[in-house]
Amino acid sequence: MPLLTRIRGPRDLDRLSLEELNQLAEEIRTFLVDAVSKTGGHLGPNLGVVELTIALHRVFESPKDKVLWDTGHQSYVHKLLTGRQDFSKLKMKGGLSGYPSQAESEHDVIENSHASTVLGWADGLAKANELRKRDDHVVAVIGDGALTGGMAWEALNNIAEAKDRPLVIVVNDNERSYAPTIGGLANHLATLRTTDGYERFLARTKDLLDRTPVVGKPLYETLHGAKKGLKDFIAPQGMFEDLGLKYVGPIDGHDIEALESALARAKRFGGPVIVHCLTEKGRGYQPALQDEADRFHAVGKIHPDTGLPIKTSGADWTSVFGEEMVKLGEEREDVVAITAAMLQPVGLDRFAKRFPERVFDVGIAEQHGAVSAAGLAHGGLHPVFAVYATFLNRAFDQVLMDVALHKCGVTFVLDRAGITGTDGASHNGMWDMSILQVVPGLRLAAPRDADQVRAQLREAVEVTDAPTVVRFSKGAVGPAVPAVGRVGGMDVLREPGTDTPDVLLVSVGALAPMCLEIANLLDQQGISTTVVDPRWVKPVDEALAPLAEKHRVVVTVEDNSRVGGVGSAIAQALRDAGVDVPLRDFGIPPRFLDHASRAEVMTEIGLTAPDIARQVTGLVSQLDGLPSTRLRANGTTPAARTAAETVDSVEPARD
Repeated sequence: MPLLTRIRGPRDLDRLSLEELNQLAEEIRTFLVDAVSKTGGHLGPNLGVVELTIALHRVFESPKDKVLWDTGHQSYVHKLLTGRQDFSKLKMKGGLSGYPSQAESEHDVIENSHASTVLGWADGLAKANELRKRDDHVVAVIGDGALTGGMAWEALNNIAEAKDRPLVIVVNDNERSYAPTIGGLANHLATLRTTDGYERFLARTKDLLDRTPVVGKPLYETLHGAKKGLKDFIAPQGMFEDLGLKYVGPIDGHDIEALESALARAKRFGGPVIVHCLTEKGRGYQPALQDEADRFHAVGKIHPDTGLPIKTSGADWTSVFGEEMVKLGEEREDVVAITAAMLQPVGLDRFAKRFPERVFDVGIAEQHGAVSAAGLAHGGLHPVFAVYATFLNRAFDQVLMDVALHKCGVTFVLDRAGITGTDGASHNGMWDMSILQVVPGLRLAAPRDADQVRAQLREAVEVTDAPTVVRFSKGAVGPAVPAVGRVGGMDVLREPGTDTPDVLLVSVGALAPMCLEIANLLDQQGISTTVVDPRWVKPVDEALAPLAEKHRVVVTVEDNSRVGGVGSAIAQALRDAGVDVPLRDFGIPPRFLDHASRAEVMTEIGLTAPDIARQVTGLVSQLDGLPSTRLRANGTTPAARTAAETVDSVEPARD
């Protein structure tokens, strides 16, 4: 019987021998490769923390002791050891989350997985234990580049202030975040990895002097008292100790016995301790180890034997952006790129290969990236900062006060905008078009297809006196959605076919195909519809209000929160213009969305063509004074007879 099937909780580990623990580690790696290859997920990081997770749960008593993970994508082994071994629907609706989840287990605490927050959580929990006089332990596991984030160091500064407040910080040092971790801290940890002789030297010296009569013990104590200078000479770990943090390590993160010993010592220490563990991302799986880009950080469905994808999709939004960035770089020497530890995921790897001196990886530090971009712009360059939409939330103050206030020409490219689905609540990019509405001067584009990504990126980098934003979805990009005309700066995607249209449907970004489907469904009910794509959703196009005035109803559809989003901005613009037309906005409700596929999430929240068409039909029927179930069979509505104004003819579509 496999050992893994006998593990129902952390205490089941207590009765296993060292040999059995090592066997369990191999079983876990086999399980992970087999399970994640079927569903997709974060494979490489979890292969690297198998022994570390086993040791943590042997030494500490979760859930009484709090084991916190940063980032949370390295928690799969933790899930297995805390009774969650059904990975068949990992990241799918009704299955396990790809991150810790309080709804799943009492062993989980932090579930947002926005990196570099764990030490702040740990500091607060340790303070709560102290005030409540609890003897619970707090263990913060930080790795995969999360120590490159400034919040981690703000927390360390506070943690170090209390010398007698127990808190164990486990640094999972695998030299990588997505790709190899960069920066001064990474270089420091690399130095520690290669100069770890102090602890071995001191241990051997103690053993020798303990056997030396009379002078042995005093001499050892003198030597130990001089440890600061000795450590600076042998291993420059003084940085942590200068902060007031006890340092243990580096420890082989794949040696269970060594890990347990180090963690047990840290547990007994009455103050903050750093345990520095060296691990190998992708350990035990050759295809991951051979992947120099990111060691299979995150994979789709793959063949477990080869690591090759089971199927390849068409071009995705990210690659379209990446290809256009290379072309821009070849045309303009002033265009530079910034990434926050995600060079490949945001599509800048090709640009980096072509222009290595013009790419700046700031680590997991979006705030610094935005401020640095302001400096680059002030220095005469045009920085393009590519980042996941959900992660730009963290740099809002810098976008507002450092970029916009100073009128810096910086382009933010937001990948994974809108509903991303399987990565859950913290990774849906559903707030950007709301929070950025308040930034003076900022211009925001929502391309509907690959052609518009290319065109609007080029338009964005032409702006030199304000921040610009280009946001697009996750996954495959669909076929081009052609315009049939232009009103102001807006593309007309569908003309109403009548001079007295009922509905002006404002389509935002990648939802254009769905909006055209809505228009077709409305047409079947005799409701005439104009569909426009604003292209630039902030500021609201001046031509929108006059166009809206010639319709009976305005409907907005966006892949963003309804609160403060594009629909709200358009409503305000119509009020300011004195246009009194009923408006209905469709978008994402103000709640955190459970993980599921994008299509499943959109169905759950009613953001589908049939749902929207049904509600718009009801709204038009109310205006007509008819029950929502009664529409004229001849394909016309009373609106066709009573509308007094007509839609101005639109310009021909532009190439």
